[in-house]
Amino acid sequence: MDIISDAIGSITNLFSALWPQPAEDPKLVNGKLRPCPGTPNGVCSESTNMIVRIDPLRFTNSAEKAWAVLKRIVEENGGVVHKAENEYLWAAFLVPVFGFVDDVEFRLSAEEGVIHVRSSSRLGFSDLGVNRSRVEHLRTAFRDALKA
Repeated sequence: MDIISDAIGSITNLFSALWPQPAEDPKLVNGKLRPCPGTPNGVCSESTNMIVRIDPLRFTNSAEKAWAVLKRIVEENGGVVHKAENEYLWAAFLVPVFGFVDDVEFRLSAEEGVIHVRSSSRLGFSDLGVNRSRVEHLRTAFRDALKA
C-alpha cells in the first residue's frame, strides 16, 4: 500500500504545482469568515445561504483546549497550517490525484462555544461535495478527540 500511496502523492504534488495560489491570503473580513464564492464548491458556518451553510464545530470544554485539539486534528488529517492566531486558523488541504487545493478556515467564538468553519476550493465550479465531507470528517474527529 505504501507504493500506491507514494504514487498518488507524487501525482498529487505534480498537479498541485499547476494550480494558482490565492490572490491574497485568506483572512477574516469584519471579524467573520469570508463568504463562499457563488459556485457550489464550498461551505461556511457563517453563511445565511442554506446551500453552502454548515453547522459550526461545538465544544463544551475550555476554548483553549478546543482550539488546541482543532489544530492537532487539522494537521493529523492532512491540513497544512499557514496561519494560526488566537482566534483564526487557515489551513490548506490537497485533493488527492488532481492536486486541487482547498482552503479551510476556522474562527473561534469562545462566548458561543463554537468554532466557525469555512472550506472552499480555490478553483472550479463544483467540488462534488468534497468540502462538506471534509468538514463533517473533521467534526467527527474533533468531537471524538474532545471526549478522550
